[in-house]
Amino acid sequence: MINRKLVEFLGIPIDDLTLKETIDLIEKAIIENENIQHVVINAGKVVAMQKDKELFKSVVSCDIINADGQSIVWASRFLGNYLPERVTGIDLMQELVLLASQKNYKCFFLGAKQDVINKVVDLYTQKYGSAFIAGYRDGYFSKEEEPEIARTIAESGAQLLFVAITSPRKENFLYKYRDILSGVNFMMGVGGSFDVISGITKRAPFWMQRIGMEWFFRFAQEPRRMWRRYLYGNSMFIWLVIKAKFKKSYS
Repeated sequence: MINRKLVEFLGIPIDDLTLKETIDLIEKAIIENENIQHVVINAGKVVAMQKDKELFKSVVSCDIINADGQSIVWASRFLGNYLPERVTGIDLMQELVLLASQKNYKCFFLGAKQDVINKVVDLYTQKYGSAFIAGYRDGYFSKEEEPEIARTIAESGAQLLFVAITSPRKENFLYKYRDILSGVNFMMGVGGSFDVISGITKRAPFWMQRIGMEWFFRFAQEPRRMWRRYLYGNSMFIWLVIKAKFKKSYS
C-alpha cells in the first residue's frame, strides 16, 4: 500500500513526487508484488476531466498521479500548493524500461500503429536485449476485442504495462480491466510516447520543456490537427486556474 502525500489541484489529487521518488514507489510495488496504476495529467486532461465523468473517475482512482505538464506545476504553485517538478510520462517510461532491463522485470507494450510498435520494440531490443519484453501489440482494436487483449497481457507474465493510445481511451481501458490485469504490478498510459521513441514525432528541445513550451513545439509539427485542441484547451485551463484563484482569495 502506497503512503501518499497529495496536493489538491482543481479537485484532482496529485502526488507530491519527483521522478526518482515515483520510480522508487513503482519498484517497491514490483518487489512486493502489488498492483498499482499510474497516470499523468496535463492542461488538456484537466479540462477534459471537468465534463468527462468517466475519465475523472479513471484518473482519480489511480494509485499514483503525476503532473506531466509544466503548466500544472506552475498553476499549483500559483494556487498555493507546491509540486516539486513535472514527471512526464515518456521520461518515466524510459527510466522504467532501463530499470526493467537491469532487473529482468517483464514489460508489455500496447499501442500505436503496427509499424511504430515494431520499431519501438526493435530499438529497445537493440539497446537492452529482448529478455525483458513480455509482449506487444498495436493500439488499433475494437471494444469487443478489449477483454481478450487484457487477458493476453495478464497471461504474458508482464510486470509493467505501457499503454500508448489516446486519452481518455487508455485511462478507461486500464480502469475497466483492472481486475483482469491485477497480476500486472504497474500500469501506465504513455500517450504518444511510442511515436517519439520510434522517431515518427520529434520531442521539444530541453530548453523548451523547461519553460513550458513543449506544447507549442508539438503544435508547430501538426498545426492543422492541434490548433483547436490547444486553443480551446489552454484557454479553458487558464480560465479554470484564474477562477480558482479568485474563489480562494474571496472565500
